[in-house]
Amino acid sequence: MKNRPSEAKAPTERSGEKGVPASDVVRGSAGAKPPRLRMNHGQLKIFSGSAHPALAKEIADHLGITVGAARLHRFPDTEVSFQIDENIRGTDVFIVQPTSPPVDEHLVELCVMMDAFRRSSASRITAVIPYYGYARQDRKDKPRVPISAKLVANLLEAAGTNRVLTMDLHKAQIQGFFDIPVDHLFAAPVIIEWLARQNYDGLTIVSPDVGGAERARAYAKRLDAELAIIDKRRSEDGTAEVMNVVGDVKGRVCVIADDIIDTAGTIQKAAQALVDNGASRVLAAAVHGVLSGPALERIEKSPIDKLVVTNTIPRRSGASDKVVVLSVARLLAQAIKSIHEETSVSKLFV
Repeated sequence: MKNRPSEAKAPTERSGEKGVPASDVVRGSAGAKPPRLRMNHGQLKIFSGSAHPALAKEIADHLGITVGAARLHRFPDTEVSFQIDENIRGTDVFIVQPTSPPVDEHLVELCVMMDAFRRSSASRITAVIPYYGYARQDRKDKPRVPISAKLVANLLEAAGTNRVLTMDLHKAQIQGFFDIPVDHLFAAPVIIEWLARQNYDGLTIVSPDVGGAERARAYAKRLDAELAIIDKRRSEDGTAEVMNVVGDVKGRVCVIADDIIDTAGTIQKAAQALVDNGASRVLAAAVHGVLSGPALERIEKSPIDKLVVTNTIPRRSGASDKVVVLSVARLLAQAIKSIHEETSVSKLFV
């Protein structure tokens, strides 16, 4: 009687468990769940563009690492040159670069950096964009105009980013412009914590327009405050004209809550409307303090006692003493750590 041939062994794959059949890894055997595979993107590294190196360093300090070594400069014709000065093959790279003014310059710089990391074999590239430029051009509200926020999303994907980490988009739907993962953080916990420490009596959170009512309502709920809304109209040239205050603000401390303060025209008129309606004190709070053009002069002349912003954008030189800057570095560092370790980021949401 001939010996029976030995049974052929099933082929195996790398699965983190020695000798697991390939069929179990890919499809799972009958009655058993396939082994869970944990992604590994290599060592965590933080790099910074020229937009906000101070924020990148603060984030790195919270993570207990140093900012990666790289050289970035511009040629006489303003073209950007970038070179990585350390090995990043197989690493998990996070590039901190808000696309703040000058927006186009910082956006192109970010794309050039991502291209360099992609060609240097980084395992994964995450664009950390605390302030997303062009976010206000997110729809066709007039004939024959671009949707620039979508165009920026296309540029970032084409440059090689694998995911995006951003904060307080002008409209949350912008996440849908991307075909890659987007982690959308909110700076509300940082601002709410600061307001809570002030112990204001008779606090009212004010939305500068109907569109921001949801944000103001969230602030009011967390602070156990009242809610008011300003009915705003815009003239043909785009300037804001405050028409009416909806809600009781007489004798109360009012905080105008917004996402972006650019030229401060809306905030200035909103603050004056609140004072005219009997508010005892007016503050303003915004995540992104762009503060372009006449913004600082308007804030200085307005009845606003304090303007609270975060450091998603570098503080503009010559800023008024009224401006209080809060740091979101810890929040961003926690999100980066969670992304790197493949754990939940939702715990950081409001």
